Amino acid sequence: MNLTKDQMAEIIDHTLLTATASEKDIQLLCEEARLYGFGYVCANPCWVIKAATELSGTKTGICTVIGFPLGATTTSVKLSEAVEAVQNGCSGVDLVINLGALKSGFYRQVEDEIKAVADTVSACSKDAHVKVIIETCYLNSQEKKAACLIARDAGARFVKTSTGFGSAGATVEDVALIKSVIGQEMGIKAAGGIKTLAQAVALVEAGATRLGTSSGTAILKEMDDVQ
Repeated sequence: MNLTKDQMAEIIDHTLLTATASEKDIQLLCEEARLYGFGYVCANPCWVIKAATELSGTKTGICTVIGFPLGATTTSVKLSEAVEAVQNGCSGVDLVINLGALKSGFYRQVEDEIKAVADTVSACSKDAHVKVIIETCYLNSQEKKAACLIARDAGARFVKTSTGFGSAGATVEDVALIKSVIGQEMGIKAAGGIKTLAQAVALVEAGATRLGTSSGTAILKEMDDVQ
């Protein structure tokens, strides 16, 4: 992999989604984003305004999650969350799909929901995009492929592997599978359990175009040691 430290920082969504994250924690997250030049900060919806204020005037974007982490809220709730997120300063919205619907074979229902959110986000801001979290750890290969195609057809910009709150996170195998389905048509965000430079490199080499991790600073410090 030939990414420089700055390029690696640019593809990282510097993430803090724990239930106990405090205002000081979010402030530190944003300070680190400014210091290292991370592409995005990803925080829970209640902290979006705080993050947007802290990062005003920087190149770091704001990302949040909706229908998180189970994906089991109704479409109307997800739409409301998406609208509020963009209005509060988000340019990235990470949507958890309705996993139960997918596993029931209700593919049209899943697609309609994603499309509704993607269209709404686009209407709120032409610069905002949707990443679809398919939570690979709960899906078999056929379901993963179906979820990728549904996300593509619904107008999402990225497929994201994981919430980080499931039974497992991103794997090289899953990123490669997603890449084989969507090719160059969409971005791929690998997330969940990414703690080392070796993991980050392997996932990028497999096809990931963004990395969601709470260990971004440690990964960049590892690059200093290597270089």
